[in-house]
Amino acid sequence: MAANERFDAVIVGAGFAGLYMLHKLRQAGRTAVVLEAGSGVGGTWFWNRYPGCRCDVESMQYSYSFSDELQQEWRWSERFAAQPEILRYAEHVADRFGLHSAIRLDTRVTAARFDDAARHWTVETERGDLIDARFCIMATGCLSAARTPELPGLADFQGATYHTADWPHEGVELAGKRVGIVGTGSSGIQAIPELARQAGRLFVFQRTPNYSVPARNGPLTPEYADSWKTRYPALREEARHTHSGTLYDYGPHSALAVTAEEREREYRARWEVGGPNFLRSFNDLGTDLQANDTAADFVRARIGELVDDDAVAAKLMPSGYPIGTKRICVDSHYFETFNRPTVTLIDLRDEPIEAVTAGGIRTSAREVALDALVFATGFDAMTGALTRIAITGRNGMELAAKWAAGPRTYLGLMTAGFPNLFMITGPGSPSVLSNVIVSIEQHVEWIAACIGSLDDTDIEASEAAETAWVEHVNEVAGRTLYPRAASWYMGANIPGKPRVFMPYVGGVAAYRQRCAEVAQQGYQGFTLTRAG
Repeated sequence: MAANERFDAVIVGAGFAGLYMLHKLRQAGRTAVVLEAGSGVGGTWFWNRYPGCRCDVESMQYSYSFSDELQQEWRWSERFAAQPEILRYAEHVADRFGLHSAIRLDTRVTAARFDDAARHWTVETERGDLIDARFCIMATGCLSAARTPELPGLADFQGATYHTADWPHEGVELAGKRVGIVGTGSSGIQAIPELARQAGRLFVFQRTPNYSVPARNGPLTPEYADSWKTRYPALREEARHTHSGTLYDYGPHSALAVTAEEREREYRARWEVGGPNFLRSFNDLGTDLQANDTAADFVRARIGELVDDDAVAAKLMPSGYPIGTKRICVDSHYFETFNRPTVTLIDLRDEPIEAVTAGGIRTSAREVALDALVFATGFDAMTGALTRIAITGRNGMELAAKWAAGPRTYLGLMTAGFPNLFMITGPGSPSVLSNVIVSIEQHVEWIAACIGSLDDTDIEASEAAETAWVEHVNEVAGRTLYPRAASWYMGANIPGKPRVFMPYVGGVAAYRQRCAEVAQQGYQGFTLTRAG
């Protein structure tokens, strides 16, 4: 029987995290392999090819900082880059740094088991590969386990079905067709204007209306790009010491400390500039409900202005949760799309879906005939990509069972009972509440330095440190308005998933400092065990 392949490290996922992790380990002289389920690199930007897909972090900041040559040579074309351009960037990085030779595409990982006696991980793939590695690094992404709702009769539908997170690479022809889209989160809000331009009729099935601000996207001028490139080192360092890892114009005052007229001017100015900078208008929108209401009221008023039909506008106005407690959406003419005579909004709070039929969708009030059905229903975020893999640690401990009541990690980097298993942007780290590339780089560099210091020593999060960190994550979240929303941050979009606030809301700067201190103190909170 052939022996298993052996590497110093196996990396699961070839998105931005996996690519940089591979590069860092190679620089350190380590042997590593990347296992990727897709047929190309890029992670979320490989899979999410739906019309209108683009980033909501500005291009000049949504990019690697580890190579000045890379950030000087690459030229972005738009303020907010679209999916095809971001994918080209990921492919360029893999080419430029010679990473492809260590990446195995079309290779889905099904299991990872820690061998207590041999002190290594054995990773198994769907096609039967067995790979042994001392370190197992999960670069699986926070938004990579797509979710399709279990609707009665879905299997009976005779038309085409699509999910925004698994869009056909060859594209979809929708001209003249009757198209239904379920979901009005970030993906839906990006896709709906584009689908409305393509389809003969578009029916939007909305469960929960979302707050969205205009992107005001446009071409990136060489002058603007150069204003970043000439100052990149200083700007990157400044971003690492902000709350979000992104350079915004952070308002220094409470929304309640200024007059109503001053508030209106500030909100309107940021609305006109566009982008998520809107939420930084004042410093207490995330912690004070009365302050938050002023921003929410402003957005609802804008929706009323943008949508011609008052009844439709009312259905599109979010309520019942504070603005920003679900990831705020950034759109290009989303609300105006509902002024098209070919677009129909169906509010599922008034008329829930009863069943999918062979010819469309039946709600409690009507039958909607459809040729195609699009699901923009999001992900089993933060944990889904990890718990879908059969990960088994010391003494047969299963990760999915350990996390049944909610994810437990120390710093979002490791979980007790799973030696030498690292997670990049795992639950309990800033991840989705930050410019994720800033968080990815910080995690990759921390993990690479940790591995470099271990020699023949295993590392594992201690139970005590993990418990203290989980309590801290929950305590910090409790000081904010975030837990007031039934969001995917809380796992609320997945039936039966525990309602636990998963990312760390304490901010990139504070988190980065904590990780650095832990390492400087000999990896405080981790158990280090030498061989023998």
